[in-house]
Amino acid sequence: MRRRVDLIVIGTGIAGLSAAVRARELGMETLVLCKTEDPNETNTNYAQGGIIAAKEGDTPEALARDIVAAGCGYNSAEAVRVFSEEGPQLALSVLAGKAGIEFSRDSSGAYDYTEEAAHAERRILHYADHTGDAIQEGMLALVKSSGAEILAGRTAIDLITNNHHSTDPQELYKEREVLGVYALDNATGEVTAFFADAVILASGGLGNIYQYTTNPPAATGDGIAMAFRAGADIINAEFIQFHPTSLYHKDIRRFLISESLRGEGARLVDKEGKPFMLRYSPQGDLAPRDVVARSIVEEIARRGEPYMLLDLANFYRGERPIRERFSRIYETCLSGGIDITKEPIPIVPAAHYFCGGVKSDANGRSSLRRLYAIGEVACTGLHGANRLASTSLLEGLLWGVRSVERIAAVEERITPSRFSAVPDWKLPDRPERFEPTLIYQDWNLIKATMWNHAGIVRTRKGLERAQADLNYHFHRITKFYREAALDRDIVELRNGVACAQIVVDHAMHAGASIGCHFRKDGT
Repeated sequence: MRRRVDLIVIGTGIAGLSAAVRARELGMETLVLCKTEDPNETNTNYAQGGIIAAKEGDTPEALARDIVAAGCGYNSAEAVRVFSEEGPQLALSVLAGKAGIEFSRDSSGAYDYTEEAAHAERRILHYADHTGDAIQEGMLALVKSSGAEILAGRTAIDLITNNHHSTDPQELYKEREVLGVYALDNATGEVTAFFADAVILASGGLGNIYQYTTNPPAATGDGIAMAFRAGADIINAEFIQFHPTSLYHKDIRRFLISESLRGEGARLVDKEGKPFMLRYSPQGDLAPRDVVARSIVEEIARRGEPYMLLDLANFYRGERPIRERFSRIYETCLSGGIDITKEPIPIVPAAHYFCGGVKSDANGRSSLRRLYAIGEVACTGLHGANRLASTSLLEGLLWGVRSVERIAAVEERITPSRFSAVPDWKLPDRPERFEPTLIYQDWNLIKATMWNHAGIVRTRKGLERAQADLNYHFHRITKFYREAALDRDIVELRNGVACAQIVVDHAMHAGASIGCHFRKDGT
């Protein structure tokens, strides 16, 4: 099958939904592809803490200082400027305004701005601890009412480029352009060639290449791997942010315990109830995430224990009751037998956010013509070596809007003959059916390799071991992919091992420690 639209958006988190809404406002025929059956299954939906928003008394300069300090000065000055000047107001005009999200208010009726680590100002808007799902619900409703089409259960396989896919030899001598995407219907196995004048990658991060992650299962680095195969530049891939506090529980998958708990007074303590963060940073429990994550790892190793504790019950200074302010966390922990109003929460760090990604400019443009990347899949340089808390949702919103406005201004229509020279997807003559246990086993090998050798603390010897092991896995998985009957699982596995290689290769060449890339051996 073949189909053409004006714009293809891959992903249904805040970045993709923001782009789709703005595209429809500008009159573009917009198709949104989502590989899960439920468009709500995104990192946005699971975000708890909040989003930076405009606030009287705060300034772009103050916000920029906090972003650069957290990012170790490795940030793009232009990306930080654009974000600080344009982003905060969008949270009010688009989310509170167009999407009608009723952010939490204090007893006086004013917005209840909260505090998070490394912010010098209480500038974070939230909806209790359900900020992500409130935003997801509001933006998805806005997209549906806009007339944009969402195709769920469609796994993007590869970007279509003129140099690689066209049968017209003249395309070899032209600048590389992205013309669309091949996408799999998960239910039928049919592959459709979707064509457009521009493609926006908003496919999220790669947390599931690690053994422990706060990300949902769909975060397998698909957009990063597709862009890399197409020839796009990938930068800062060594910077994987590990969230310091995920729930440690034998029956509950690594569940994020929001940084906003520490913003409301919670303290990291040992099993004797003694706070320890001031031993590692003068900012204590509100130090940047990379510092806190490494401190917890150090404390775990020093004490020979499997986890540390986060004590909200004894240090909470919020206005509303804990079970109301942090209802999602309260209910999840209680389902595992932990009452956070009375006892501390067992926590460990987990892979959380990819600070690198597809290199893109202040308008979301990648190094390939007609390919845009926004949100976690992209790297504008906003985060530098370490992301400041609560920037990610606003980053997706801002660059969703900016990328579409750029597309509308500069991307001319592609002539139909260029699309017609691209063939349909070709399946193997006699595809093999593989046991799911083989894919499960390969994923476990990738995850363990990354966690042990390319995780929170790294060494050259560990990275060399990871590089050798992943090269072996990559060649075997690639052969597996070429022979297999196509399905979402094998596509994700192919992308996951490619992303693991990218992260390790960048970490090998990055050398000295900075931010989220911490080298224990220093070189």
